[in-house]
Amino acid sequence: MLQAVLFDMDGVIVDTEPLHRKAYFAMFSDYDLTVSEELYTSFTGQSTINICKKLVAHFSLSEAPEALVDRKRKHFKHLFENDDSLTLLNGVLELIKDYYKNGLTLVLASSASMPNINRIFDRFFLNQYFVAKLSGADLKESKPHPEIFIKAAEAANTPRENCMVIEDSTNGIKAAKDAGIYCVGYNSKHSTLQDYSLADKVISSFDEIKYSSAYKLV
Repeated sequence: MLQAVLFDMDGVIVDTEPLHRKAYFAMFSDYDLTVSEELYTSFTGQSTINICKKLVAHFSLSEAPEALVDRKRKHFKHLFENDDSLTLLNGVLELIKDYYKNGLTLVLASSASMPNINRIFDRFFLNQYFVAKLSGADLKESKPHPEIFIKAAEAANTPRENCMVIEDSTNGIKAAKDAGIYCVGYNSKHSTLQDYSLADKVISSFDEIKYSSAYKLV
């Protein structure tokens, strides 16, 4: 029986990917790094610090990963404060309200940093619906490791077999399944080159998992 829903943020609640992409590539330019689309896509769903650790190793940089993180986050903060195009994904607010109204426990489990999570939640008034917010940047492991979803289920005070994850990335879906949690893969126009084969259900619209049908899935 479905009791809790664990949401990813980027690509599920809000499409910050264009802003993250601009921020990352501005940082790449700062350090004169040539990052291929294949390499960049492989980072989807991972925390910024883990991405930057991989960049330092891949390009044999003398800079500390934390320096790259700081540079990227400065670019993102500037874009967040000056780009008015950022909006919630179509139908997600209605879905969140639907789940909340029907008594489901909602937890955010995102690889984004907590400052970025709080910016999004404050901007779109989402805190009222969620009992907890978890940032992968604060954990030892990053998606595709299951740690964040194991902890999210604990934060929901709900057995994992009674939880459902909504994810849009290959790494996030693997993390959910390795945590032993039912996973919905959200395959939207904002998701590119992601593998949904491990997901229990793949959707392209949030209408497909309204409470009236979602509570039967788990």
